[in-house]
Amino acid sequence: QVQLVESGGGLVQPGASLRLSCAASGKKVYTMGWYRQGPGEQRVLVARKPKNLSPLYADSVKGRFTIAIDNAKNTVTLQMDSLKPEDTAVYYCWAQLNGDIYWGQGTQVTVSA
Repeated sequence: QVQLVESGGGLVQPGASLRLSCAASGKKVYTMGWYRQGPGEQRVLVARKPKNLSPLYADSVKGRFTIAIDNAKNTVTLQMDSLKPEDTAVYYCWAQLNGDIYWGQGTQVTVSA
């Protein structure tokens, strides 16, 4: 079993930056990422970093968001710059290990003037 705990959400103004963090415990994971779910919307991919491969980003966040994995600490971060109101959502940490998928509890990000 893998447990994921996110932190770093909050309320910010458009154009601001925010950094989300997710700590994994239970087992070592190497493929991690972030999804988000806006009000009344489905959960969608934001960014994902497969083991030994380049990161994948949703088109809507390319050039603004950066995902990074620290394998030594078993953590994944999402640096979000130039935030827009449409980035408002609950952000979920995601991990994949041996075919199993794990989710964090989610952290709210609200971008509003």
